[in-house]
Amino acid sequence: MNQPCNSMEPRVMDDDMLKLAVGDQGPQEEAGQLAKQEGILFKDVLSLQLDFRNILRIDNLWQFENLRKLQLDNNIIEKIEGLENLAHLVWLDLSFNNIETIEGLDTLVNLEDLSLFNNRISKIDSLDALVKLQVLSLGNNRIDNMMNIIYLRRFKCLRTLSLSRNPISEAEDYKMFICAYLPDLMYLDYRRIDDHTKKLAEAKHQYSIDELKHQENLMQAQLEDEQAQREELEKHKSLSAIREELELPNIEKMILECSADISELFDALMTLEMQLVEQLEETINMFERNIVDMVGLFIENVQSLMAQCRDLENHHHEKLLEISISTLEKIVEGDLDEDLPNDLRALFVDKDTIVNAVGASHDIHLLKIDNREDELVTRINSWCTRLIDRIHKDEIMRNRKRVKEINQYIDHMQSELDNLECGDILD
Repeated sequence: MNQPCNSMEPRVMDDDMLKLAVGDQGPQEEAGQLAKQEGILFKDVLSLQLDFRNILRIDNLWQFENLRKLQLDNNIIEKIEGLENLAHLVWLDLSFNNIETIEGLDTLVNLEDLSLFNNRISKIDSLDALVKLQVLSLGNNRIDNMMNIIYLRRFKCLRTLSLSRNPISEAEDYKMFICAYLPDLMYLDYRRIDDHTKKLAEAKHQYSIDELKHQENLMQAQLEDEQAQREELEKHKSLSAIREELELPNIEKMILECSADISELFDALMTLEMQLVEQLEETINMFERNIVDMVGLFIENVQSLMAQCRDLENHHHEKLLEISISTLEKIVEGDLDEDLPNDLRALFVDKDTIVNAVGASHDIHLLKIDNREDELVTRINSWCTRLIDRIHKDEIMRNRKRVKEINQYIDHMQSELDNLECGDILD
């Protein structure tokens, strides 16, 4: 994953390098024509190739304000920087470098194709501004947490994703997890995702996806509420400015401040609730793993005990059959000293009758052991499933109830404040 040592010294992106790169694009290219005929006009360059130049730091690109395509692969770049003026960039290749953190992309709002293949990246983040992103290549990095996939759900245009040769690609549920959590994805690791795979992934992770969608809806509702609160606050601020010009009483200013405080209180309460949701989710998941492990251990113990019961029954059967045949021989020879009950003596007719009777008893005992084992395993698995489902449902209901309580409380406070404001104005 690390770049091989290069005998060349690290180079700086200065004007000479950039002029040479533009000129090297050839007379057939528009940039090359400009370079030969009129001199280099960096603002007119649409495509720039700077690969295999041993570049250590991105710099001096501010003049390429209309650049659409930038190729910086196979260098020794350690940090993404110097791209803030490339707002029109559509295609960016930073593969085969030494980048550890995704950053410096906040202004690239038109970027559609981003390649960070073969770097040292361990976390997917700081891509929020790339609302048009369609292709993302992060193969051969150090990403090891599947939760990074959930972050990518916000990119509605993303259709192609490459994560091969990362630690997470070795996970057993790698493909199914990504297909479930990114349902609009068409290509994974440059292979098309068929509809059958998407349906299987959705069915496998349906419960988790439903819960995640619920949380996303809550967060969206929170954002919408915050936006509404901000708009309301702006209205109050405008009203405050007008009232100040009209020299309104101080009570009106206090009312506006209270309205802002209510908005801040709402944000604080919702933030605390979201933090609580995350903490409880982590606790519930840990409990689920522990209880599943305990149930698995219980089942192993049950199966071990039942295996011992079968061994005892087999030993009992062998001993009983041996005693029965010995008793039959004594009866035939007239050497039996004990008096047998009539119903028991009726079985000692011949060897086949004895063997069949003892075998039937043995089969019944084994069947009872098997049925008991199945009953115990089924009941413990059913109990575990019901317990986990109930915990998840209880947490969802708790969260919904709490969000409703917060909204009702904030609405009540705002209503009280509005009524107070109206009363003061009438006075």
